[in-house]
Amino acid sequence: MTNKKSLLVASLSFGALLFTSAVFAADKPTAAEKAAYPLTTCVVSGDKLVGDMGGPIDYIYKQAGQPDRLVRFCCKDCIKDFEKEPAKYLNKIDEAAAMKAKPAAKQ
Repeated sequence: MTNKKSLLVASLSFGALLFTSAVFAADKPTAAEKAAYPLTTCVVSGDKLVGDMGGPIDYIYKQAGQPDRLVRFCCKDCIKDFEKEPAKYLNKIDEAAAMKAKPAAKQ
């Protein structure tokens, strides 16, 4: 009986570890997401993403019924401003992505 109980505890612990790893992995952007990000400046402040404050702060914005979105900031303080009006800033990212996707005009 003790072996069955130990096996059950070990299985549940392993399952919890896998679940926790999957949850935290989903909160980190992939290299492809980072490479595809259309802005080189903070969507809130307009400051360069790589500057005096170090590298960009990667933030995964989650909204029910919508895919998770990568948003990059110059500093943690900008996250608070973003959260007040996320639609405004997501629109800026979408506009930048659309401009980046357009082929260069032929001259």
